[in-house]
Amino acid sequence: MARKKNNSPIGTSHAEGMEKRARKSAAYKAALEEQKPYEDFARLVIQRRIQLDLTQEELAKRMGTSHSVVSRLESGQHRFSFATMRKLAKALDTHLVYGFQDEAPSSKSRRTPKRELIVSA
Repeated sequence: MARKKNNSPIGTSHAEGMEKRARKSAAYKAALEEQKPYEDFARLVIQRRIQLDLTQEELAKRMGTSHSVVSRLESGQHRFSFATMRKLAKALDTHLVYGFQDEAPSSKSRRTPKRELIVSA
């Protein structure tokens, strides 16, 4: 008797499981979209920390916080404050850039020019 492919979550990646659940649940999909900026930011933090050859413990010390705070931040699954982002930028020897953009970056419309306000902190 042949089994159907993907009949069980065993053997599928975490990402595949998330995609499947998002297709079935609008609420789950919305929660993923809301979490995405935190995950994207976490990837930037990890990349920069590795460039500087820092451990999470060393980054935490530079920020004046605990290893667990850095670990949670790098997981991309927790919200954090603007003040934390500023401390993090300083600890990573860089500066924080933030702003507003009238049009989403993924939009394919070329008729309306993008208007941006970007500030460096």
